[in-house]
Amino acid sequence: MTGIGSSAPRPDGDAKVRGRFPFSSDLCVPGMLWGHTVRSPHAYARIQSVDVTRARAAEGVRVVLTAADVPGRNGFGLVVDDQPVLASDVVRYVGEPVAVVAAATPEQARRAAALVEVAYTELEPLCSVEEALAPDAPALHPDGNLVRTIDIRRGAPSRHAADVVVTGTYTVGMQDQAPLGTESGIAMPTSGGVRLLANSQWIHADRNQLAAVLDLPPAAIDVTLAGVGGAFGAREDITLHAHLCLLALASGRPVKMVYSREESFVGHVHRHPAVLRYEHGARADGTLLYVRCEIDMDGGAYASTSWAVVSNAAAFAVGPYVCDDVEIRARVAYTNNPPCGAMRGFGAVQAAVGHEAQMDRLADALGIDPVELRLRNALDEGDLLPTGQPLRGASPVRRILEELRDLPPVAAPLAVPGGTANVTRGEGVVRGTGYGIGFKAGGMPEGIRDYATAWVRLLRRDGEVVAQVRTAAAEIGQGLSTVVPQIVRTELGVADVTVLPADTSVGSAGSSSASRQTYMTGGAVQAACRALREQLVERAHEYHGHRFGELLERGHDISLRDGMLELDDTTLLGLDDLVPPEGLEATRRYDHRPTTPFGADGQGEPHVQFIFAGHRAVADVDVETGLTRVVQLDVVQDVGRAINPVAVEGQMQGGTAQGVGLALMEEIQVERGRIRNASFTDYLVPTILDVPPMTTTILELPDPEAPYGVKGAGEPATISSTPAVMSAVRRAAGRDLFRVPIRPWDLTDLPTES
Repeated sequence: MTGIGSSAPRPDGDAKVRGRFPFSSDLCVPGMLWGHTVRSPHAYARIQSVDVTRARAAEGVRVVLTAADVPGRNGFGLVVDDQPVLASDVVRYVGEPVAVVAAATPEQARRAAALVEVAYTELEPLCSVEEALAPDAPALHPDGNLVRTIDIRRGAPSRHAADVVVTGTYTVGMQDQAPLGTESGIAMPTSGGVRLLANSQWIHADRNQLAAVLDLPPAAIDVTLAGVGGAFGAREDITLHAHLCLLALASGRPVKMVYSREESFVGHVHRHPAVLRYEHGARADGTLLYVRCEIDMDGGAYASTSWAVVSNAAAFAVGPYVCDDVEIRARVAYTNNPPCGAMRGFGAVQAAVGHEAQMDRLADALGIDPVELRLRNALDEGDLLPTGQPLRGASPVRRILEELRDLPPVAAPLAVPGGTANVTRGEGVVRGTGYGIGFKAGGMPEGIRDYATAWVRLLRRDGEVVAQVRTAAAEIGQGLSTVVPQIVRTELGVADVTVLPADTSVGSAGSSSASRQTYMTGGAVQAACRALREQLVERAHEYHGHRFGELLERGHDISLRDGMLELDDTTLLGLDDLVPPEGLEATRRYDHRPTTPFGADGQGEPHVQFIFAGHRAVADVDVETGLTRVVQLDVVQDVGRAINPVAVEGQMQGGTAQGVGLALMEEIQVERGRIRNASFTDYLVPTILDVPPMTTTILELPDPEAPYGVKGAGEPATISSTPAVMSAVRRAAGRDLFRVPIRPWDLTDLPTES
């Protein structure tokens, strides 16, 4: 059986590669209508009037809704409910929903949406953090333009006279999650409520927000996870969910919506752009004495998860290094740019661009090998982070750096620099090797009460015992669909395991984010399985009586294997003898150890566990054209325990590719609040031709407090790959680089973009 530690195949893999897997955009039910959204063309404007008369009279139209038709609270948000379902008095970004339409066909819905007449008075938008936080800036929200500030102070940087001081200001562009599947779903009215099937990362959070908007009890709303065509954070916030439910309830008919690619770019949140200002002071031997850092993040028009993203950026601003004296200030502000929120790496990505560039530049200033400098300052077990939280358990930082340092050189046919993008034969092409390491927290931080629930059932079918599992955890491609059966097979010895569709009929599993689902939902499934083991042992006791109890008391080993209950490798009973006709079931909730909010000066224990990865990148740069080619990428990552090694490798490879995109090509171009490149023609993502040969090294240093010792695996590779590529390109071009993505004119004397 493919239990934990085995490379189990994905149960949906065959259907997906054959194009037979039903994604949310494939859903259809008889009699359904089609929805479409009316969106603001302005970054900032007051709404004077909304006239839907012509739209309601259009062919095929069943219903047209505005803010006045929202029965409950016209606001939603994961942390702050500051985002209107439909704008009523003001619009704060280009693409903000103002009205929604349902009609018999998608074409009729689009034509009717174009007939909605909205009169605006344009206002001057605030398009940068500097503009938004200027003393005379107008307030975009009632509480002002500052979403959150995090101050972390430990020690006293001013007490040091450093031998070397390195300063730098770094800019990170706005990146899109670029999921292949756009936002889509279908809502159906029910007796007294509504049923929603949509792509999501946290269906219980969706339901709770929808209950307030629809003025319905949560129990009247059934949210079922539909096939998710990629997420990476883009599915954490609700998008079309409330619109679908409103249209279905108002029309009395099922309603389907599918965003176009352009709509998707304005319809979901993005990675926060950031400006990071650093000062590192060190001794001549490379020992870090102090770090000062200021981070400004652009949260866009609404808060989304900015509150938590800026917390991560601050907490991990120093990187995986020991430094007793730090001053960190991180801010995130409202602007009239598109809203920003969760994306893989969640604040630690932006911080890593800064702290790793600083370590490279410090190594150059001191004449120390960049890996050696990192080793001299590497976090070890028991060392304190800038928040004062100790690093629990064995630290992988030195192992990661040593593994990267000892990798063999790039092999033939890529052993020497070559032509880039078919525009040269190698003239002017130079090669550089760079390193990057990063880390972040796994799980929900700052005292958030995080938990997951799982239901497991054993039943007899055709002479065999099979298992069913239900959780509300969202499978978004990360591999939970293999992890859950692997845990059940390991704990209960049952080969046939069915994972039922995720819906809100079972308790919350939390968000499929923060690299937490294997830890949390895996822990809940493990706990439910062990509760079932206890039931099976009790029933076995009934068969074997007093002798069985005596053996248990003497510490003999009970195991479940291949459908049998065994005592010290001696078969006692088949599970089919122990499972009654009605089956056995157990529901359990798993909670991780408590964390704390930030205290005075940002001190406390705000995080559950820490997850690490590092990269070596080799890149060729044509210094005449500025074109860049990454020729080799190597990633080393600690996952605690690899439940499914091949799935872990996939996470390492996919996360690395996203980091390459941020380093070299991915940036949403925003001009005075308007996205200029809202398509996959103009927004560039790495293709198979851009992703180089890659080696993956999995380290397993178990977390003693986690189920099976697991650590989150989804995000770390994205954090360290961007600075590694940036470092390699910097070495090759011989130029200081202060911005990602890197543009050709950053590497040459060519004219800059106009």
